[in-house]
Amino acid sequence: QVQLVESGGGLVQPGGSLRLSCAASGFTLDYYAIGWFRQAPGKEREGVSCISRSDGSTYYADSVRGRFTISRDNAKNTVYLQMNSLKPEDTAVYYCAADSRKCSWYLGYDYWGQGTQVTVSS
Repeated sequence: QVQLVESGGGLVQPGGSLRLSCAASGFTLDYYAIGWFRQAPGKEREGVSCISRSDGSTYYADSVRGRFTISRDNAKNTVYLQMNSLKPEDTAVYYCAADSRKCSWYLGYDYWGQGTQVTVSS
C-alpha cells in the first residue's frame, strides 16, 4: 500500500524550530520529487519547498527561503523539512507529496500525506 506519513508538527513559539518528517511506504522516495505544501485556515494550499528526484535540487517559496531546509535520507525513505525562525504566519497544516515527474508548485502530485499541524504562537 502506497502511503506518505507526515510527523513532527506541534506548537512552537515565534523564533523557534521544528523538523517535519515525511516517511514513505510502498514505494521508494528517491524515485520521486517530494514537495512540502501548507494550508492555513481560509487560504489555498501553497507550495513551500521541493526536492527533485534526479539531482536533489531544492526549491523554496520566497516566504521561507533562508529559514527552511529540505533534505532527503534515502536509507530511511524519508524527506525532512527543517523549519527555523518560525513566524506566526507559518501556522498551517503541512503536507508532503510525491510526484514521479518533477518539482512544481502545482497540486497535481501523485501521492499526498494526511498532513501535520504546525502552530506558531506565544
